[in-house]
Amino acid sequence: MVDVQLDYAVPAADLTEYVTLFYHFRADVPIFEDVERADYAQLRFRLSPGAAQYSFADGLLQESSEIHVLGPTCGPVKARAIGPLRLFGMGLTAAGWTAILGIDASSMLNRTVDAIGLFGAAKMRTALRAFSKATSVEECVAIAEPLMRYLIQERCVGALRFVRQVDTWLADSPSPDIEDLIALTHLSRRQVERKCKAMYGAPPKMLARKYRALKAAVALASEAETLDDVIERGFYDQSHMIREVKEFTGMTPRQFHAEPTLLSQLVTAQRTALGDKVSLLVGRT
Repeated sequence: MVDVQLDYAVPAADLTEYVTLFYHFRADVPIFEDVERADYAQLRFRLSPGAAQYSFADGLLQESSEIHVLGPTCGPVKARAIGPLRLFGMGLTAAGWTAILGIDASSMLNRTVDAIGLFGAAKMRTALRAFSKATSVEECVAIAEPLMRYLIQERCVGALRFVRQVDTWLADSPSPDIEDLIALTHLSRRQVERKCKAMYGAPPKMLARKYRALKAAVALASEAETLDDVIERGFYDQSHMIREVKEFTGMTPRQFHAEPTLLSQLVTAQRTALGDKVSLLVGRT
């Protein structure tokens, strides 16, 4: 039996608009290989030795450094690492990306980069050593939260307001329409598209497709909705729904439900179990 463990922790109240969840992952296997679905950007600390790499949907293969940022993704990502593997990480919301990195997220879509080059060696390596000594997700979170507060240089009220509006748009509608987002934000189509690409890594239409597909996959996997209910989210028909779910998760709905990868199974079960402790968008995807 494969010995794999994933533990999530909800961030403190002052960090919830910047961090989706903290997580501690362990896989006691010689080589860990699995597929991650499209997701938020991530900041990750690899706490075990050995090489690791990501293979992105566009065919690019990148080695990952021991401390790295994985940009927002709009397709499945194949992860491979020499084991035994231990990792601590956190999801970054669009507001977190803007506050911590301050660079155009579309330049990092489906890409990874060394975090030391972004944040400096001293702070990052000190955190890595502390995480390596921790024995639980709770101990890691006690180290991570002060680090995140340090990295969040300033609160951008305008960015927070826009992210709240986009997240509400993505969470509330089964099939979000960009015209509704334009009305909600009181911005032009061009402004909305530019800001979404800069903060989320992708234009509104791609975000709507991504989260519609992820919500559909999770709903089917958890049997929270019937197939007909899911198709009514805005898919043309069953074939359209299958293609969209596979594009963003790497699996068909049937595979996601009946033959999920171990990582997908752990992520889906634990995120949905958090219920109202996390935002609707995080909990449903």
